[in-house]
Amino acid sequence: MNKRFAIFDMDGTLVDSMGYWQRMEREYLAGRGAPSGPTLEALIARLKPMTLYDAARTVVAELGFSDTPESVVAGMNGVMRRHYERDVSLKPGAAEYLRRLNRRGAALCTASATSVPLVKLCLRRLGVDCEFRFLLSCEEVGASKNRPDVYLEAARRLGSAPAETAVFEDSLSALTTAKNAGFYAVAVYDAASAADWPALRALADECVVDWSKAAAEQRGSNPI
Repeated sequence: MNKRFAIFDMDGTLVDSMGYWQRMEREYLAGRGAPSGPTLEALIARLKPMTLYDAARTVVAELGFSDTPESVVAGMNGVMRRHYERDVSLKPGAAEYLRRLNRRGAALCTASATSVPLVKLCLRRLGVDCEFRFLLSCEEVGASKNRPDVYLEAARRLGSAPAETAVFEDSLSALTTAKNAGFYAVAVYDAASAADWPALRALADECVVDWSKAAAEQRGSNPI
């Protein structure tokens, strides 16, 4: 990767957190006393593709909670906050890769569907928050990664154009959005999205299966 600018997703890309996200709704609803069973599992399946706020609205409407959607979002974020505080780990080699890009003069930021306070909490605990110029969330731009808004805003803040900016993503839908918007697409392997890996490889301009190997390759690359 020889681009001067780089935008990184966090969950599933830099950190091993997708398993916790996949269990988040179930963990939250169990803590609220929702009865387990096929009806709950069907609801959870419907929530998966939604934004966190839309999922919260659906939970309030269908389970009869007296909460506001905002308080449900806070509760769901609380579940993930606990995991970011103590459980989520950085993928091996990711820290070295980021540091090598910075040493080469690249400007880095994050663009995550996770809220900035949680991103900051996680990356600070893992010791890599200082590698980024800024942290950006889909919440700030008001659109999910089905639209390119978060990538375009990140590029604007970096002072870059899409063609000179790499986007690192483990999600097929997110990387497709970035690629269609003109960004240099880097697919990052994650076990949670292994079924999409052939499609990610076909789409991407570059692939990262192992951050440690990618960092080793950066050692021999030319400066930007």
